[in-house]
Amino acid sequence: MQRSTSALRRTLVAAAAAPALALPALLGGCGSTSGATTSTSAASAPATSSAGAQAATFPVTVTGANGPVTITARPKKIVVLSPADTEILYAIGAGPQVVAVDDQSNYPSGVPTQKNLSSYKPNAEAVAQYAPDLVVLSNDDGGIVAALKKLSVPTLVLAAPTSVDASYGEYTALGQATGHVTEAAKVAQDVKDRIAKAVASVPASGKGLKVYHELDQTYYSATSDTFIGSIYKAFGLQDIADRAKGASSGYPQLSAEYIVKAAPDLVVLADTKCCKQSEQSLAQRPAFGSIPAVKNGKVLAADDDVVSRWGPRTADFAELVAKELGGR
Repeated sequence: MQRSTSALRRTLVAAAAAPALALPALLGGCGSTSGATTSTSAASAPATSSAGAQAATFPVTVTGANGPVTITARPKKIVVLSPADTEILYAIGAGPQVVAVDDQSNYPSGVPTQKNLSSYKPNAEAVAQYAPDLVVLSNDDGGIVAALKKLSVPTLVLAAPTSVDASYGEYTALGQATGHVTEAAKVAQDVKDRIAKAVASVPASGKGLKVYHELDQTYYSATSDTFIGSIYKAFGLQDIADRAKGASSGYPQLSAEYIVKAAPDLVVLADTKCCKQSEQSLAQRPAFGSIPAVKNGKVLAADDDVVSRWGPRTADFAELVAKELGGR
């Protein structure tokens, strides 16, 4: 399912405005900021284990952007209205517990995508028809949290993280909420290790270069203070959007003139699916042929979905960036 440009902008605005809550670091060296915290009730008892589920205790209280949420037993019917969290849930082994996902969730293959479930305009009645014992979403658009509370449906809001380090907290929260604590820690550590390896593989000649991240063909971009920008920062790249007008939003709209003058050494196209952009179409834009990235063939045509989600495939993207910078 492809996203419209306007839908993408709504997602970015929501991400930029999402509140961050304190979280003890899950992994050694990980950031200590994210949108979720977890704690287990003193009166908890071991949850029933199944294939792929490690020892877990319920009830468990997970604190997301909507406050503390107590989950009394290991969820068996989860509805997800966040493509990134869908990917995390399947990666940590909670896929069999997921009964429905929003219309934008399309990975991994075979997820139970439902056209009547929107992550942009969530509807409580549509969610309730799946009789979930846990709902996971990334924002409270339209007051859906209050609506689901009236229906006595446990709802966990995990706000979009603003950095890769912060994203690891969502693995922790979802692992606790679903009974996959150990698997969640392993997946998060694997992502972290792969990104670190990719960064370390880049030679000195690939450091300090300028990058332009394109969200759509109207030149919306992302600064270093965003989730995707934090990846470029890890590689030691200079994000040309950082000095643009409106940079404080995290997602300023640049101009063709600004981009050409900034002369980025690497261009990442995150609009290959939504807007059919490519290295060829980029080179055909007036004056863009003079940009170092275009002249030197350093244009990375990325998958829109991968670069807009904070799930395990972030490591895949980091490895692609590393290759463009001369690493492996």
